[in-house]
Amino acid sequence: MHDHAPSLVRAAGPSYFPIALVARMPYAMMVVGVLTLVVAGRDSLAFGGLNSAVVGLGAACVGPLLGAAADRFGQRRVLLVSGLASATALGLMAWVVYSPLPAAAVLAVAFLVGASAPQIAPMSRSRLVQIIGARIAPGRRSRTFDSTMAYESAADELVFIVGPFVVGILGTTLDPWAPVAGAAVLTLVFVTAFALHPSALAAAGRDEDALPPAPVRDLFRPAVLAVVVGIFGVGLFFGAMLTSLTSFMADHGRPASAGLVYGVMGIGSAALALGVALFPSSFSLRARWLVFGATMLAGAALLPNVSSVAAMCAVLLLIGCGIGPTMVTQYSLGALRSPVGRSATVMTILGSAVIVGQSLASAVTGELADRFGTSTALFVPIAAAGVVVLAGMANRVLSRPVPPRDPARPDLELTPTRPVLTSS
Repeated sequence: MHDHAPSLVRAAGPSYFPIALVARMPYAMMVVGVLTLVVAGRDSLAFGGLNSAVVGLGAACVGPLLGAAADRFGQRRVLLVSGLASATALGLMAWVVYSPLPAAAVLAVAFLVGASAPQIAPMSRSRLVQIIGARIAPGRRSRTFDSTMAYESAADELVFIVGPFVVGILGTTLDPWAPVAGAAVLTLVFVTAFALHPSALAAAGRDEDALPPAPVRDLFRPAVLAVVVGIFGVGLFFGAMLTSLTSFMADHGRPASAGLVYGVMGIGSAALALGVALFPSSFSLRARWLVFGATMLAGAALLPNVSSVAAMCAVLLLIGCGIGPTMVTQYSLGALRSPVGRSATVMTILGSAVIVGQSLASAVTGELADRFGTSTALFVPIAAAGVVVLAGMANRVLSRPVPPRDPARPDLELTPTRPVLTSS
């Protein structure tokens, strides 16, 4: 009966996925690009780091508001406005750093860079979930949803590996302002293309026939907050791990290699994230969170005992095998628990929670490394992984009981207005 129902690629359009992938690249280039630019223009590593943190702060403060606006007015309008504002802010950043204006002006523009950053990744997730509910045959929705969340997480990790690499190439071969200018051009071209893509109509905001959006208080339900805290823990882990690893590599005389070694974690993470789509439906989301969160924690517990770079790579590979599936699971739960008409809001809140956690843990871990050394700093990732596991335990308690499984029905039903999980 559903033999002729479209696949997600056909439903979204074959050009959707490459456009959405490149459109999220500027977001991955902004923080490192601003750091490179400010260090070169103002000759201060500390001031460069402060500006990078302010970029993250701007994105965290305004990101959820952009998501709420997209739920209310549709993604197309919000992305066109934020894309133009972002490209303008990036151009302004390239100018103000070399201008005679004081440090406060540079910080103000850095905040604008983060605040105007188009929230492509969460809006892509929200858009695809709505397409799955509207266009995919009911019997295939569960598997399609799992595959989509896995792909989206892997795509995020890919651009956050490639983005800093592109910044490094442009900054060294051309000029320190080139990465920021390049991000502005990519934003104008690909964010605009993403906004104008026909798939945006699937997430065009509520109309007269749609259900009214759920009240804002539904965003603060315990089941939603458990996911926010869990993904905040992942953000804490990212910040703590990169900062403590930088200290570890400096102790071994190779501080410049910290990013390369950190990338090892992304190998296992991306591979297992993509593999989530192959998990049986009997392996529930709440169980996945606990299993892979525990894998993160077990790997992190080994960090204080690591003495060589090779051993560190092995431990990071293990930790990555836990991080990828954990993030996929958290984003899946976020999508499934989004109140009616609030999916873009929830997705941007989750993305912002990662940034806030990363910024906070970077600052705390850096301070501990400076004062007490690498051995102390390496305990912070353990605490961060502990937050992930504790939130997973809370999620298990908050998940509603699983009804007896009917093999004739899919374990996941998605409607255009609200996703419903029957096996969380």
